[in-house]
Amino acid sequence: MNENIKTKVVGIDIGVSETNIAVVDLRGAILARDTIKTTDYATVDAFITGLSEHVVSLAESTGGYDTVRSVGVCSPSANFQTGCIENASNLPWKGVIPLAAMLRDRLGLAVALGNDAHATATGEHVYGSAHGMQNFVVISLSHGGVGSCIFTNGHPHLGSTGSAGEFGHCCVVEDGRLCTCGRKGCLEEYVSDRGIVRTARELMESSDEPSLMRDLPELTPMTIGACVDQGDAMAQEVYRRMGFYLGLGLANYATITNPEAIILTGELTETSKWFVEPMKASFDEHVFGNIRGKVKLVVSQLDNSERDVLGASVLAWQVKEYSLFV
Repeated sequence: MNENIKTKVVGIDIGVSETNIAVVDLRGAILARDTIKTTDYATVDAFITGLSEHVVSLAESTGGYDTVRSVGVCSPSANFQTGCIENASNLPWKGVIPLAAMLRDRLGLAVALGNDAHATATGEHVYGSAHGMQNFVVISLSHGGVGSCIFTNGHPHLGSTGSAGEFGHCCVVEDGRLCTCGRKGCLEEYVSDRGIVRTARELMESSDEPSLMRDLPELTPMTIGACVDQGDAMAQEVYRRMGFYLGLGLANYATITNPEAIILTGELTETSKWFVEPMKASFDEHVFGNIRGKVKLVVSQLDNSERDVLGASVLAWQVKEYSLFV
């Protein structure tokens, strides 16, 4: 065996609350995993230091650091073309952060950085529901927000500056709710976890109608969904509205891109049984008639905790190899 051939990469998924790290081999098998709290690091320098220590330790536990070819990272508001996290509204560190360069200098290995939705779509293309497809859209419904990635002719469309796919920041309500991005009416404020909870609170405040939600110790998408299961009409209305806005947004997306499928991913797909029906109804109502019935709406079957580190690992294999140790 040629000892210069590296057989592993590291995939890193930076989330709003947690960062997942995995060593992945040539076949996509996860050899080892670790997790750190994103919110434990007040500065990005401290985060890079802590992350690097965990990467090295994990690599050493799976055959040695010298067997790792490269590193792939996904993050909210990351730009694949620049290697920077750009003005992320839901991470602890603000401004433009050259994270790929910082991590490369610390680890001495090539680093690819992509948007979390880009990595999610890559993971679905190689390992999941989009396997074999050439034209599709992956939507990420996570606790932090809503993102997307478009694949055209088998390749991701990243846009002229690398910022394509910011689906969550498409406006769906004129002069609507204030978004974390500073604008009003963004889709993210109606279909993310905070959007679902806010809809529930607004419904309760605007009516005296009895609801099981009024007695919940904590309002979350899952506790609201439990009320739906018990036949609570107001809770059902929460998810009807969520599904309506999501279906509207997806219909516009499909009308423009004409994909084979739209694949829903992320933590909020755990609530899909409560919003899929109104989402599909809204989609059919608003989509261009010539493609109605020709676009699959699919909920991903991949494990959320694995798909994004696998997607990040694919980015790692694609980046040009570089090492300070060769």
